[in-house]
Amino acid sequence: MIGRLRGTLLSKQPPWLLLEVGGVGYELEAPMSTVYDLPGIGKEVILLTHYAVKEDSVALYGFLRESERSLFRSLQKVSGIGAKIALAVLSGVSTDHFARLVQAGDVVALTKIPGIGKKTAERIVVELRDRVDGLAGVPGSGLATGAAMPADAAGEATVALQQLGYKPAEVSRLVQKVAAEGDDAEAIIRKALRAALGS
Repeated sequence: MIGRLRGTLLSKQPPWLLLEVGGVGYELEAPMSTVYDLPGIGKEVILLTHYAVKEDSVALYGFLRESERSLFRSLQKVSGIGAKIALAVLSGVSTDHFARLVQAGDVVALTKIPGIGKKTAERIVVELRDRVDGLAGVPGSGLATGAAMPADAAGEATVALQQLGYKPAEVSRLVQKVAAEGDDAEAIIRKALRAALGS
């Protein structure tokens, strides 16, 4: 099992990252909460990982903070939630905010996250209410400094939001609504997620 990687960040095309460790390039999927805080291309980074093996695939997921990895793992224990929805949750809300929503039983706010319907939100509240206390305030272990400027910020943001489960028409509307001149992709994605989740 691969639990942690330390290496050079070669590329980031949300949600995909390429990290070179000892001459080997590892492709990882990461939530936007991790992508936001990554250093620039060519910089060293330490990522906590989750290695998933299924019948027909193998996947590696990367996180800057243990709280994110713990929530990613906990979410997948809820019936009907897989890795894609778990990444969407982490991309849409912070672990602290998610813990508050679950503790408050705020099903309506949870359904604003792509892929989560009312029944899934209710299951999350029931199954995770006792587990989310430990998620808030877990210290991180990643190295994070500034981010690289993408060539086409709006295009990169659009692709990332679609991969998080938003419909193309909704993504186009959100990006047009929130994108401002000079914004990089990360800024556009943050604004779009805030607008979509109403926070």
